Amino acid sequence: MKQHPHLLLMILLVAAAALFGRVLPTWTLSLATIAASNALIALGIVILARTGNVSFGQGLFYAAGGYGVALIANAWGITDAVAQMLIGAICGGLLGLVIGPFIARYSGIFFGMLTLALSMVLYGALVKTTALGGSDGFNIGRPTLFGIVFTDTREADFMLYAVSVITTGLAGIAARILFRSELGLASLAVRENNLRVEYLGISSNWVITINFTIAAIFAGAAGAFALMAQRHIDPQFAYWTTSGEFVFVAVLAGYQSVAAVFVASLALELVRSFSNLYLPNTWQLVLGIFLLAVILFLPRGIGSLWIRQRRKRTYNPALPPIAGQAQREAAR
Repeated sequence: MKQHPHLLLMILLVAAAALFGRVLPTWTLSLATIAASNALIALGIVILARTGNVSFGQGLFYAAGGYGVALIANAWGITDAVAQMLIGAICGGLLGLVIGPFIARYSGIFFGMLTLALSMVLYGALVKTTALGGSDGFNIGRPTLFGIVFTDTREADFMLYAVSVITTGLAGIAARILFRSELGLASLAVRENNLRVEYLGISSNWVITINFTIAAIFAGAAGAFALMAQRHIDPQFAYWTTSGEFVFVAVLAGYQSVAAVFVASLALELVRSFSNLYLPNTWQLVLGIFLLAVILFLPRGIGSLWIRQRRKRTYNPALPPIAGQAQREAAR
């Protein structure tokens, strides 16, 4: 069986990606930060999708993390980027832990529509809450890092880029480990046949709740990064189009590969930025054509480009189907 890259090597690759920001043009730093933020929340959607459920309302936790960070930052003066990221993750995770056991009872389209409805309920509440700025939202100050105040704009952008890339990279490594764990394989089993999982003594609702909470934690942290990048928050964070954008990335990536989530998120930001620059009136059409092309030619997502070849190399026809499936999953 092919050995996976050593954990230390993957960490070094994440560090190299963060340091690569030193040579990137200034205008790309903000774009890369948003791409890393979107990849983080899309990674949570991919983790949840392995149970057979897709959330169309991740904007709920995205906004919860962003608003939680903004309120605490303005009230207590917490400006550290790492602290704000942790606060966003905690806010999203706590909300996911409360909602998860209830929503895990549903599946399929009911699961997706219920998450979307909850997100829109939060959006409506935020729009009508004048104490939170209403539809206009409110601003926060520039983030710092371990007490260091960045007066130079490029240095501030690089700091935020590095923190977002490192956080998203470490989350990707954790997700890769999760996919090969007992919980990760149980998630695939829930997707295939949840009744058989129950017969094995594993609660499918428990598996879905854990995956849902992990996705909520990632969404809350992503909301914190988006807030730090824009230094402004408004109810748009919880709007259905925002949630749809994250699903867009997850669909492009597919559920089979962690690396594909980062590639898909960066591809989306590049296509949107350049189409908005050169085709300002029809950039949504360009995005739609791009998504349709991926669906037509790569129905399993961008990750199928390299996962397909890996499966061929690791497949052993002498093994029974279940063992072969477990072998292929472990090879990821």
